[in-house]
Amino acid sequence: MKRTFRTTLLTTGALIAALCVPAMAAPADAADARVDLRVLVVSDGGPATDAIAAELDASGTPYTEIDLTRTDRPVIDAAYLADAVDGRDRAKYQAVVLPNDNPFPANSPEMAALAAYERTYDIPQVDAYTYARPEAGLQYPVFGGYSGSVDGVRAQVTDAGRSGPFGYLDGGVPFEDNSPTVGESYAYLSTPAAGADFTPYVEATIPGSSKRGSLVGEYRHDGRRELVVTFVYNQYQQQFRLLARGIVAWMTDGVHLGASRNYFAVHVDDVFAADDRWNSTLNCTPGDVDCTDPNATPDPIRMVPADVDHAVAWQRERGFTLDFAYNGAGSVDHREDNDGADPLADRLLTERGEFRWINHTYTHAFLGCRQDTGVVPWRCATNTDGSIKWVSRNDVSDEIAGNRAWGRLAGLPLDDDELVTGEHSGLRVLPQQAADNPNLAPALADNGIDWLASDNSREPEQRRVGAATTVPRYPMNVFYNAGRAAEQVDEYNWIYTSRAQGGSGICEDNPATTTCLPAPLDLATGYAEHIVPLERQIALGHVLANDPKPHFIHQSNLAEDRIAYPVLDGVLDTYDTLFTQNTPLVNLRMADIGTELQRRAAWRTAVRDGQVTAYRIGTTVTVEGPEGVAVPATMPEGTTRAGSAFGEAYAGDRSGWTASADAPLTLTLPASATTSTAPDPGGSAPAGESAPDTRVPEGVAEPLTPGAGS
Repeated sequence: MKRTFRTTLLTTGALIAALCVPAMAAPADAADARVDLRVLVVSDGGPATDAIAAELDASGTPYTEIDLTRTDRPVIDAAYLADAVDGRDRAKYQAVVLPNDNPFPANSPEMAALAAYERTYDIPQVDAYTYARPEAGLQYPVFGGYSGSVDGVRAQVTDAGRSGPFGYLDGGVPFEDNSPTVGESYAYLSTPAAGADFTPYVEATIPGSSKRGSLVGEYRHDGRRELVVTFVYNQYQQQFRLLARGIVAWMTDGVHLGASRNYFAVHVDDVFAADDRWNSTLNCTPGDVDCTDPNATPDPIRMVPADVDHAVAWQRERGFTLDFAYNGAGSVDHREDNDGADPLADRLLTERGEFRWINHTYTHAFLGCRQDTGVVPWRCATNTDGSIKWVSRNDVSDEIAGNRAWGRLAGLPLDDDELVTGEHSGLRVLPQQAADNPNLAPALADNGIDWLASDNSREPEQRRVGAATTVPRYPMNVFYNAGRAAEQVDEYNWIYTSRAQGGSGICEDNPATTTCLPAPLDLATGYAEHIVPLERQIALGHVLANDPKPHFIHQSNLAEDRIAYPVLDGVLDTYDTLFTQNTPLVNLRMADIGTELQRRAAWRTAVRDGQVTAYRIGTTVTVEGPEGVAVPATMPEGTTRAGSAFGEAYAGDRSGWTASADAPLTLTLPASATTSTAPDPGGSAPAGESAPDTRVPEGVAEPLTPGAGS
């Protein structure tokens, strides 16, 4: 639903005067004004405005935040909101986000200034979480509506929402219900107030009624537009993540800096090798350095040819490609032990074109310090002078180059600049190894490695290692040492239950751990009923958060019971029920993910340092930024750059990165971006009455952290 500046601005003066709202001088031609591509977020410290700010952060959309709880904050007045540049009137913000429809005291001059600004420059306002009331275009909930929990409710996008800002959704918006004892979502459901120009975009059935009440809707009044949201949320909850894209699209009319996708990539480590199995009696994994029982015998888990056939068929059915991180020595050793036979490798190499391949080092050796395994936990071995013994540059390089050579001889389609070291070794690992192996960076340079995998649970930020850059990966809680569901559950119980229940007591020692169990899971049902739904939820949360980082599992999880597939299917099946076909999952390889993260970091720095200027005048968008920094932008379908289509089609818009140039980036919006419906001149209440308290009622939890297990 595209708009331009109101053509009736000069007729609203009488209305402004009648409402006793200080008038902001209207430009001689409002459509000729400059509107900067920046959002104003006014926060009261609540989770709703924080969630919207987090969405803007993630997509790279510039915004300015004012914290109402700070005494030293700037005063919002006409001068703060607008001025003139080169003789042209300028609106400094393309949208305004408020905690509710009016967070200021009654008759506040700041709210009056905002209302006048929005009216003058046709600036949308988002009410992040507000009470259903006539001032927001809705009836009070006591008049046939509802106030209370909406945990587990499946809301619906209306026809207006699907033809407007939420058209990327397939219709349903499920609200989380992660705990029967915790209230996770509170909402006000209500219908439009009598005479209000209100269009619901997302609705849910009012309990005890056949009527539906609005959760998200657009209220047009007094020459202004508001997006009225009447449920509380935080940035991690699925319902917000589903609607966040549409909220930003609505407030910016689909014209904003920044871009977002729904990403999902899965790395499968240790391909061709074997992974040692969990021992439920010893509660450790024979073969690991910390499993020291002298009678413990390693029990390897290794894929077989049928597992390869299943992986190929699964990929084709799902339209999804797995990344296989391989260790060539795994096949070499297997052939040596089996008279030259390795049916698994033969089958994998026959189907090598079905997968993406990543160098995982030749033997999966630990490439950090030399490990002293005579103590538990292990420690770094030291020289006589007390200095750390490091794996040498030559040894690190041999692991990289040897595996690459094996892969080339096998005909694997490699990207030579990618590397996953065994256990992400070589990089610092606390508490034993506080620094990177100093020989790692030179060895990476020797082998032309640009992208090095890291463990997101240890290092969530991308960083440089010599000439290489890390790509943080999410470890899935599908264990490397489990090929069968019962093994996975047994180890899960050991880790996440108390000592009194036969567990390790990790949760007692670290009470902030979110996956702790009140009681052990049933070995027969615990995987399907508890672990799979939880891991699906966590992974899907990353997907919906515009997060391109890959997830990783191990080849053992594709063998035997093939326990990885229920989690992966859960993510893909749920995604398919939520999104339309114009919003596909984006499945990138590691180098492309690294590039995406690197571009975001450079863009974030440029925006933070004030090096980006972007604005819209009519149907022309101009962006100026520092040389060498690519620009992310989202524009309506039909937008062009130098006569050619801009960006790529995604979620009903055009978006993508545009390489920087010496000259400013200029985009031309389609003519449809200038159409507008005339504002309602009717006599709704002035912006003078503050909203009632919209916090969640006493006794209802307002979740401020991710759902369980995040």
